[in-house]
Amino acid sequence: MTPDALARAAWSRLTEPGDVVAGALVASLGADEALGWLRDARATLAAGGTVAPEGSGDAGRRLGAAAARWVTRLGSCDPRRDLDHLARLGGILLVPGDPGWPAGLADLGPAAPACLWVRGTAGLGGLTGGGVALIGARACTPYGEHVTGELASGLADAGRTVVSGGAYGIDAVAHRVALASGGRTVAFLAGGVDRPYPAGNARLLAAIADGGGACVSEVPPGSVPSRTRFLQRNRLIAAAACATVVVEAAWRSGALSTAGHAAGLLRPVGAVPGPVTSAASAGCHRLLREGAAVCVTDVGEVLELVDAPGAPAPTAPAGRAHRDADDRPDLGGLDDAARRTFDALPARGATTVDALVRVAGLPLAEVAAALGALELAGLAGHGSGRWRRIRPAPEPGPTRANRTPAGPEAPGSG
Repeated sequence: MTPDALARAAWSRLTEPGDVVAGALVASLGADEALGWLRDARATLAAGGTVAPEGSGDAGRRLGAAAARWVTRLGSCDPRRDLDHLARLGGILLVPGDPGWPAGLADLGPAAPACLWVRGTAGLGGLTGGGVALIGARACTPYGEHVTGELASGLADAGRTVVSGGAYGIDAVAHRVALASGGRTVAFLAGGVDRPYPAGNARLLAAIADGGGACVSEVPPGSVPSRTRFLQRNRLIAAAACATVVVEAAWRSGALSTAGHAAGLLRPVGAVPGPVTSAASAGCHRLLREGAAVCVTDVGEVLELVDAPGAPAPTAPAGRAHRDADDRPDLGGLDDAARRTFDALPARGATTVDALVRVAGLPLAEVAAALGALELAGLAGHGSGRWRRIRPAPEPGPTRANRTPAGPEAPGSG
């Protein structure tokens, strides 16, 4: 294991996915030297000093704030332990420059992952290079399942890898049919590769890793999936594949987040139309109406989308930011620190502020401020020195007249 690879494994533990400040620092200094800088910064911060270079302005302040986040995890960071765990799973660590590294991830710039933790085929670049992402709702309909199966089977026959997120619904159908058709498939996970999520897909994810495909994560083994990690995972699906197809998605589906990343990376985006009466296809119709996707109805049109020379780049979806429709409250009015702190609160029971600092990867001052904002919003409460989530009262359910067969989607599904 080279010093660079070891340091990149450490950075994947120290930072949250998509941390552009960490990406810029590693790109500037190199992973190993950047890690040494952070150790020096910890000593400086502990002595009450500042790590922002004099006259560095806003960039220096951002670096100082980021360093204060990262050092909260430095004491518990042990990349060799994580790598030993991965080896026991039969996995491998990939870093930029390795033969198996997906070339498309470079388009993410400083938001690219420091490394990838992989179970399955080590030649991930060859798998994803011509791959197509098939994504969509967890609460899919029989129509969505049928179309996904047709597309996944056709892509497998054409020698294309099917890329998706390992979730229930459209993702699971895409993976399962690709395997059954003798094709290859790759699942990008929001948690560690040793923590299959959802648990009901554990056998499917194992079959992917053992069947010539791969299960991939940018966070180390043992890491738990969270709302923000699901959303950040979507950028990897979009970047690794050469095109993205949304098969079925509701108005606020997480699949629209992946489509937005793909459009921003100038990747072709396709959407499958559905019945105009189906809420499960409202997101696809939105993409088509806004010009963010091309209409596709069969595998031939998907392959045309992928192979067309000089195909026009899709525009990014317009309108409000997409939010996952799950059972969590709307966090749209809160800043990133509050969102991360909310994700760090246990789903059941309560926890201490010190534990929240470690899990959220934020400085104590930011966690304290975030808890205050969450308490004011009625989303968190405390007692006996411990903090817990407060679940808001559920909104009234749909009436029989407007009830649709599609249910709520998983965090970041698609």
